[in-house]
Formats: sequence, C-alpha cells, structure tokens
Amino acid sequence: MKNVKLIFLGNPEFALPSLEKLIKENYQIVGVITSPDKPIGRKQILTPPPVKVLAEKNNLSVYQPKDKNELLEIIKKLNPDLAIVVAYGMIFPKEVLDIPKYGFINIHPSLLPKYRGAAPIQAAILNGDEKTGVSLFLIDEKIDHGAIIANSEFRIKNSEWNYEILSKKLAEFGADLLIEILPKYINGEITPLPQDDLQAAYTKKIKTEDAFIDLEKDNPIEMERKIRALNPEPGTWTINSPTGGGKRMKILEAELTANGKLKLKKIQYEGGNPVEI
Repeated sequence: MKNVKLIFLGNPEFALPSLEKLIKENYQIVGVITSPDKPIGRKQILTPPPVKVLAEKNNLSVYQPKDKNELLEIIKKLNPDLAIVVAYGMIFPKEVLDIPKYGFINIHPSLLPKYRGAAPIQAAILNGDEKTGVSLFLIDEKIDHGAIIANSEFRIKNSEWNYEILSKKLAEFGADLLIEILPKYINGEITPLPQDDLQAAYTKKIKTEDAFIDLEKDNPIEMERKIRALNPEPGTWTINSPTGGGKRMKILEAELTANGKLKLKKIQYEGGNPVEI
C-alpha cells in the first residue's frame, strides 16, 4: 500500500502536519506542488510557501506551477496514483482530476457540507460554535462538493481560542485523520458518500472591509468573536475618534468583561507598533 505514488498539493502552515505525517509514514511522495514564491512584507522579500520549505528540507521534488495549464503538465508527468490536497487554493479541471486512479483527497476544516468555501475556521469562531471538525472528501469540479471519505468532530473546548490556535489544532487533527483513514480508503474498505446539498452552508473569502469594527454600535459579543476570528488576516480595525480626523487602528486582542462590555487589550495604530493597553 505504501507503494502508491502520491503527490501533495498545499501552501500554508495549515498543510504542514499532513505532509510531515505522510513523510514520517514513508509514503512514496513523487512530487510536492505549491504556489510560486511571493513578495511578502513592507520590503517585499520574495518568500517561499511553508510547504516548499518543508518539502525541500526532506529532499522532495517541488513544483510551483503558475496556472492550471502548467499544473496539468506537471501532474501528467508525475502520473500519481493519488493526490492529497491541503489548502492549495485552486479549482481543478476534470482533465486534472481524472489522472490519479484514487482521485484527489482534500482535507477541509469543517464538518461538510457545513462551511464549504474559503473561511470555515473563521466561520466557526464568528458563529460561536461549540464544535467543528475535519472532513476528508474526493474533490470534484465544484467547491467542497465531492463525496465524503471520512469526517470527525472536534470540540471547541475553549471559547477564547482565536483563529491561529484553532487552525493549528485542526491541522493536526486533520493530519491524524488522514493517516488513519488513507490505508482503509486505498484498500477499498471505505465507500465515499455523497454530501447532502440541502444541508450545505457556504463561507466566502474575507475582505478587509469585513473586518471593520464599530466600537460604538456593534454588539460586544460579535466584536470579540470577530477579533479572534479575523486576526492576523485580514486584521480587525476601526477608526479612532473619526469625528476628530482619527487614525485607523488595528484591534489585535480584546476580551469581554464580567458586565458584558468589550475591553481592548492590544492595538496598533497605522504605521506604529503593537501596544498593550
């Protein structure tokens, strides 16, 4: 079973536990596909995706296609039996999906069909959910629509968890589920089940304007959740004293007080450094 030729597609830190565990389990990874290096930060330093760094550290072949045509040629060349996708961010055409005989398996951080789309972790925090989970499913031509191979519930035990904490926990949880389920799937012990589209809920990519907070008008509970869900990206923000020509201010951390009001803990004015208050 470990002789199955596998490719891994992913970009951010969320994908690292899955790749690490596949390497540790000695799967035959014939290629790692990730996005091109991008300029990051004020100095626009060309920076590789975290998946590329891990792959090169483990002497794996890395490919960085610029578009779907390049991707198709790479996958044709590698001719894998199976593809594992974790936070890669591309909708694959049928011509690509048909290449591996075992298909493309995606690790998605929600209990599908709930929270399809770009921001499932943020949605769980924004909605105050007490549980979320991870789903392994076969990618088709629609967004997070394919048949479910396995899913597992994850309890959100701490209502103060922010996006970074919950993301790391779900990344590990998903990687463990992948390693547990993959042999059973390859051996034909699992029959993927179609999702119930009537139960589907969608999330959208979160934009900067979605992260605005009106400290005077917004509900304190919703503000606190938004601060936990939308930092570090795109980052919650407000305008401090707008009637006085105030500056744009990032809200990095906050908490609810015993009387239900929002207390700011860490802020950052535009062009300045973070300040604890």
